[in-house]
Amino acid sequence: MAALVLFIVLFLLIAVGMPIAISLGMSATVVILMYGTSTMLFQARSIVTAINSYPLLAVPLFILAGDLMFTGGLSRRLIVFVDSLVGSMKASLAHVTVLASTFFAAISGSAPATVAAIGTNMIPEMEKRGYSKEYSSALTAVSGMIGVMIPPSIPFIMYGISAEQSVSTLFIAGVVPGILFAIGFMITAYILYKKNGFNATTDKFRFGKMIKAFKDAVWALLAPVIVLGGIYGGIFSPTEAAAIAVAYALVVGMFIYREMSIKDLFDTFVKSSLTSGTVLILVAFASTFGRLLTLEQVPVKLATFLTGFSSSPIVILLLINIFLLFVGMFMETIASIIILTPILLPVATKLGVDPILFGVIMTVNLAIGFCTPPLGVNLFVASSISKLSIEKITKSVLPYFIVMILLLLLITYVPAVSLTLPNLMLNK
Repeated sequence: MAALVLFIVLFLLIAVGMPIAISLGMSATVVILMYGTSTMLFQARSIVTAINSYPLLAVPLFILAGDLMFTGGLSRRLIVFVDSLVGSMKASLAHVTVLASTFFAAISGSAPATVAAIGTNMIPEMEKRGYSKEYSSALTAVSGMIGVMIPPSIPFIMYGISAEQSVSTLFIAGVVPGILFAIGFMITAYILYKKNGFNATTDKFRFGKMIKAFKDAVWALLAPVIVLGGIYGGIFSPTEAAAIAVAYALVVGMFIYREMSIKDLFDTFVKSSLTSGTVLILVAFASTFGRLLTLEQVPVKLATFLTGFSSSPIVILLLINIFLLFVGMFMETIASIIILTPILLPVATKLGVDPILFGVIMTVNLAIGFCTPPLGVNLFVASSISKLSIEKITKSVLPYFIVMILLLLLITYVPAVSLTLPNLMLNK
């Protein structure tokens, strides 16, 4: 009964417009006071324990690194370099958008940040060269979701903390799925380009132009190499990599590219602090909520229910996917991971699903929510750049949604897609 009250209070508070973080904290408080499940001291200790986490420190640092790299001109140079490579191809700017998003994802770890950084440059440029606003906005929105699969990924960090799994291993497991999504989006974008009859202008490939763009972008291209190479090479942890990314972005933006002033730096720190504060408050209050669920044996009861409903792992995983897709439409990704990991992970492990694989499945499901209304954060970011309505962008996203679902099913039912690379790199 206490678990039911916990969820009822949570959804009622969210329905009346209360921030999710506050809703989590207040619902836990109500249950503690009503049922004596624990004490308020339990809640205070849970909050302190949740925030006092070394891996969690990577989250605000990667957020800051992404903002610094955008302000410092690194993302713009990545776009110019990628354009110099594929600018002569049909649908060239569509490919540039996807590839640039993939590159920037290896810096920021955030889907909305990727859409903002790439979309600000690409949506106006694509319109100028003959692409429709609907086409460019939809492509930018869906390409941004690659930001939570290609490492470093903030949702992977949150899952690793919640599930007590290696963040580095999760990062490696996300590489192949992220690349598959990038390829899928590029193919879909090309098909839609031909179907819509676009005849966008292209630039002839010039080796000299490519070399010039490479020289200008070399410091930006080195960022993911340093960050990811250091993590996978065992030189530093993901948290240390985040700190190095911040220092690197600061030096390059201020002293090498010289595009970031002291005022820009201050504004960037303020922006990142607001984003980080929102995430950390969410983590703090969600900790008590998750522990109360464990005390009420909700994960065990759910596992028993699902396995009683069907003995087939295929059916149960399909039900979990449908549930997560629905959740992703209405709840913020980090909040969903923190709340649902303690509930669903025991169910998955009981089916024999590797915890690392389940982290990828959960993250991909919730990442699709970035591109589906009513939450659809990526859609709102793209809408704010293009000034198109959410409805028009959503309609243009539908072909990509089919690709997302097909790839999600591939990742779910073919574990090798996610686990082969970690097994090879970690000699499992």
